Amino acid sequence: MLTLRSVSPAALALALLAAGPARAQEDPHLALEGVETPASLDWVKAENAKTLPVLTGDARYQGLHDAALKVLSAKDRIAAPAFVGTSVFNFWQDADHVRGVWRRTSMDSYRSADPKWETVIDLDALAKAEGKNWIWKGADCRPKTHDRCLISLSNGGKDAVEVREFDLATKTFVKDGFFLPESKQTVDWLDADTLILTRDWGAGTTTDSGYGMVVKTLKRGQARDQAVEVFRGEKADVSARPHVLRDAKGNRVVLIERATDFFHTKTFLLDDAGKAALLPIPERSSIRGMVGGDLILTVEEVWNYEPMPSLGRNFPAGSLVSVSPKALLPKPASPTGDIVISNDCDPCTIFQPGPRQSIDQVAVTDNRVVAVIYDNVKGGIRSFSDHGEFGWRSQGLPGLDNAAVSIVATADSGDQVFYTVEGFVTPTQLKLADATKAGAETVRTLPARFDASKLQVEQKEATSKDGTKIPYFLVSQKGGKLDGSAPTLLHAYGGFQLSKLPVYDPVIGKLWLERGGAYAVANIRGGGEFGPAWHEAALKANRQRAYDDYFAVAEDLISTKVTSPRHLGAYGRSNGGLLMGVALTQRPDLWNAVVVESPLLDMIRYTKLPAGASWIGEYGDPDKPQERAWIETYSPYQNLKAGVKYPLAYITTSTKDDRVHPGHARKFSARLADLGQPYMYYENTDGGHANGADPAANAKRWALHYTYLSRQLMDH
Repeated sequence: MLTLRSVSPAALALALLAAGPARAQEDPHLALEGVETPASLDWVKAENAKTLPVLTGDARYQGLHDAALKVLSAKDRIAAPAFVGTSVFNFWQDADHVRGVWRRTSMDSYRSADPKWETVIDLDALAKAEGKNWIWKGADCRPKTHDRCLISLSNGGKDAVEVREFDLATKTFVKDGFFLPESKQTVDWLDADTLILTRDWGAGTTTDSGYGMVVKTLKRGQARDQAVEVFRGEKADVSARPHVLRDAKGNRVVLIERATDFFHTKTFLLDDAGKAALLPIPERSSIRGMVGGDLILTVEEVWNYEPMPSLGRNFPAGSLVSVSPKALLPKPASPTGDIVISNDCDPCTIFQPGPRQSIDQVAVTDNRVVAVIYDNVKGGIRSFSDHGEFGWRSQGLPGLDNAAVSIVATADSGDQVFYTVEGFVTPTQLKLADATKAGAETVRTLPARFDASKLQVEQKEATSKDGTKIPYFLVSQKGGKLDGSAPTLLHAYGGFQLSKLPVYDPVIGKLWLERGGAYAVANIRGGGEFGPAWHEAALKANRQRAYDDYFAVAEDLISTKVTSPRHLGAYGRSNGGLLMGVALTQRPDLWNAVVVESPLLDMIRYTKLPAGASWIGEYGDPDKPQERAWIETYSPYQNLKAGVKYPLAYITTSTKDDRVHPGHARKFSARLADLGQPYMYYENTDGGHANGADPAANAKRWALHYTYLSRQLMDH
């Protein structure tokens, strides 16, 4: 019989593993879930002290760090624009502004070769003056007047923010203005002097996921305890949040979105009397804006719209649709008692993707709907105009072949839209278009950050375990020998309907590709590359499909002799970090390096850690025996086994990550130690889920990554 007091922690852990799932529930590393307890921080300090000297002491580290810092803090980067009224705003970080400056200029100045910027908020100066580790989290400016803004500041990069009202004219925070202390919160302007918001209001006002479930209105001059409740969700929800939409015709709608899980939302229309009416739209849908009084939404499940039994319209999953609020509210009766049905196209299909297409982004201008549409993971952008009973018509805006496209900003007034186009080896171009016209102006082109002259880009396919064809991109050296010797990094995500696209990444280019590496991106199921069905194929009980897809791409790279297990590395972050944990535990034979960043790894306890309960819609609920059964088959923490040879993994997270708890990475590393397995662990004490609070911190982050990868995949 095992006497607990007579064994070391490592021996205890091995004994618990050998004893099976029941005993393994006695987690020997549970204490590491204490985010900033002295014992946890001592453990982190000790692990960092083992890892940092090895990686920073490598002869390549400093060169990689300096190259990354040069890229990340370059002053000739494209300053991403945001419209505030008629001005163009930008948040900027460089070596002189580590925390960053929020600044503005005119549209004419922005379009010139040398914009003249005016600093509005200097975050470095603010942090120094207040003795806080402020990280910028954005601004929401008052509609119409655009003279006051709600500034969100995070202490250390957490998702929880402090919100303050700021005066753009005086460039000062408003004395006795709106102020909301730190919380995970969603705030919108109801009118010039009223906010509508959700946050932690005190006991009983947050969900199991840690987000607000009570929506209130707060008038200027009111104390927070005087805010008026207008909606209350349920504790088991993910969140309840307000959303105020306005259009150029003066229409305004106030919506309350009650997320019952990560993907299902009940949407309510709040009237002027404060009464909320449930809108009969699919729970798997996203409202993207409003044009001409119509709501613009994408539906992620089939929508059978039936205003009366004899009349119905069917909108397939993945469609872009317009619908007026009146079409969603109870129908008025005619004098004869019949329901009045309009002949207008309401609701109406704006765009219906084909089987290998998906809608990635949607934005609205005064008169147009603008959408980024991918066809076999290659992007384009279209502008749609409403022709009433004749439906919506579209025109394409200029782009590039085999590119990623992203909407950056749309004008507060008018139809201007900024968007970018880029490719793996094609530097980003920022374009400005009038969505009502053909053509676009190229406002900026990013200078080439790495030598791509010796690189080639291919789109290939692998066959997954169930026969599904999985596309992937491969960026490799031209004329490279197919002898299995290319150091290759395989990246994927595979969750939450997020797509991995052919983007220009200067850090990968400079620190990896230019040095002879190859880079592959796998478009595995669970992502959004081919619409909702591609995502749903790997949900919950079918999660293994995403992992099988990833392994199939790795096997294809090996079988075609692009690389070999000795030279193949895996990289993923967040949900992709979970993928990495599975890659390490299920197929350790495929890799010689695995970067496990900001990961989910203990899937039996993930719902017990902050924000975890919000992802039950993706993974399932481990508290339900049937669902726990399928989660146990892949949960990386529970599937580390004695007697298996694992490749040396690099596991990294952030103490300030309040989205994916750092306990996942800590406990996984500790269990590897119990098993006597090699690993490297590094925890950044700042930065939040993005794991990089500033250019200097991010440069260190990437230099550590690529030093490790170079040691594992490039050294012979």
